[in-house]
Amino acid sequence: MRKALIVGLNDYPTAPLYGCVNDALSIATVLGKNGDGSPNFSVKTITNSVNKATLRESIEKLFDGDNDITLFYFSGHGLIKSTGGYIVTTDYSRYDEGISMDEILNLANRSKARDKVIILDCCHSGAFGSPALSEGKLAQLCDGLTVLTASKSSESAIEVNGSGIFTSLLIDALQGGAADLRGNITSSSVYSYIDEALGAWEQRPIFKTNVSRFTPLRRVEPRIPLVTLRKIHEYFVSPEEEYQLDPSYEFTEPSADEEKVEIFKNLQKFVSVGLVVPVGEEHMYFAAINSKTCRLTALGYQYWRLAEEGKL
Repeated sequence: MRKALIVGLNDYPTAPLYGCVNDALSIATVLGKNGDGSPNFSVKTITNSVNKATLRESIEKLFDGDNDITLFYFSGHGLIKSTGGYIVTTDYSRYDEGISMDEILNLANRSKARDKVIILDCCHSGAFGSPALSEGKLAQLCDGLTVLTASKSSESAIEVNGSGIFTSLLIDALQGGAADLRGNITSSSVYSYIDEALGAWEQRPIFKTNVSRFTPLRRVEPRIPLVTLRKIHEYFVSPEEEYQLDPSYEFTEPSADEEKVEIFKNLQKFVSVGLVVPVGEEHMYFAAINSKTCRLTALGYQYWRLAEEGKL
């Protein structure tokens, strides 16, 4: 089973926020289904306001059970104190502001779920995963736990036009911006997407993980159909071999061969996503016209290997 708890809190009595509920609902919508409409996460949402007891109960239930993957997303106020980081609930009071990040970390570390993902869009969220007992200097993540936060422990999380910058990028990533050629979106590819989008002077997202594999958070339609992608192993018998071209591969030539033209179209698709490059020419058209070759790139070799091993 794939379970997700999505929390977005706006209704803080003395310090209201304005974009957290919309962010949470958007995340819930995109995680609920894959790109083809098939079911993805079973999502529970908590929005606007929540007290500490209710949220703590929901978090405990999230991490309970032998699930394939559990995901916790929080958008709201975050707080850092001498005792560590906290996600702030709307019934906060002085010295009792919310739920300790260390407490949530303990629940995640003890969970029997195969994979656990924590995503926090709040100020000082980078404190998560590094307990106060270690003075925040050491991350303590169990096997299968991944943490993705909007900012460092010392930073605020920025909101622009009613939406958190971090969550806006997160949604773009989950909608396909962070997908690999097979259409898989993982926590690592999401972080890479967000990291590249945020400049050196803006808030810096934090990524902490202890995994031996990355389980997809969502799947979208691949940029190249898998039936086409698998043919990379047919065209290149070995990864070092170059594929010989000639004018009959180009449909505009009098000598065009229908079967070769179809292969050439697929090779050009591979070029467009960085799997193949022409040798001795800048463009594939001239490689064909001048009877040159094309070869696999380093990335192309990785997908060639996946095709050979039957993993595509």
